[in-house]
Amino acid sequence: MLDNPVVMETHGGAGKLFLACYTHVENGVVFEKNPEKSAVLGKQRPTWAVYEADCVHALSANCGAHLEVNLLDLDPYGEPWSAITAFFESDRPRSDKLVVVVNDGLRQAIRMGRACLTDVVARYGNDIHGKYLDVCAELLQEKAAQAGYSLRNFAGYYCGHASQMTHYIGVLTR
Repeated sequence: MLDNPVVMETHGGAGKLFLACYTHVENGVVFEKNPEKSAVLGKQRPTWAVYEADCVHALSANCGAHLEVNLLDLDPYGEPWSAITAFFESDRPRSDKLVVVVNDGLRQAIRMGRACLTDVVARYGNDIHGKYLDVCAELLQEKAAQAGYSLRNFAGYYCGHASQMTHYIGVLTR
């Protein structure tokens, strides 16, 4: 999909995704709030920029803007939209093609009535649980458009216990 990926992981965690998918990637950025995990990530990927920081605040401050990211990987424990918004609203170089992959845990909160998506509820009504993939495609297109991108391809599925998780990928072009 990408000849020369430049990855940004918004939530580095223990680095398992890197070991499974990104060991061949020379340039990247990763954010992790936990100091112990950040130290592991720094040793694991010596050519990457490793930030011990909350990704939303770091993205808003243009951290990682020294690279032209073309693969944005979001794996928050919960909702991804604040990080997605911060990425697209930040001042950084933009690749012509951007792949966005998301492990989204917001669907469970939606089902339990704990999600605050006021603008989405105004458009779709209160029952967005069954339409969440459609909502994700629409929101990704809206957020990406702020940075001059168009959503070219989108695919996703529900998974996990009681299908509470949502995995999706969007291919954006400028």
